[in-house]
Amino acid sequence: MKKTISLTKQGKADLENELKELKDRRPAIADRLATARAFGDLSENQEYTDARAEQKTVENRIIEIEEILKTAKVIRATKHSSVALGSTVKVKMGRKEFTYLVVSPIEADPLNGKISNESPIGQAIMGMKAEEEFKLPNGKGGTILSVE
Repeated sequence: MKKTISLTKQGKADLENELKELKDRRPAIADRLATARAFGDLSENQEYTDARAEQKTVENRIIEIEEILKTAKVIRATKHSSVALGSTVKVKMGRKEFTYLVVSPIEADPLNGKISNESPIGQAIMGMKAEEEFKLPNGKGGTILSVE
């Protein structure tokens, strides 16, 4: 039995767009392979080796995204009084404030404010409400300012 993967609506759309872009790259890669084969000896043909490596990377990512989308469940946008998947959370840690969108590990992108519910911060704040304090495994912590 396959594990269901929770995605935000935007996360699913991003994966679908990436899948389309990868599939659109297939003809160009095939052309590169054909051109590289025409150079002759494939054992010392760097263009051919590079094109095959790109093809392998693209095909593996296509398979990965298709599997994710087969088992994906879109998180319904609802108002949460406590932190859950899909919540936008404003936290204060030390003197700094951060705003995060809590997502599944598939969508996590901390540099863009998307933290996984399985990350240390995500685990620490799941189920908490505004104005509650949390502790991280490293002993530091903070306060939840708001949950949307």
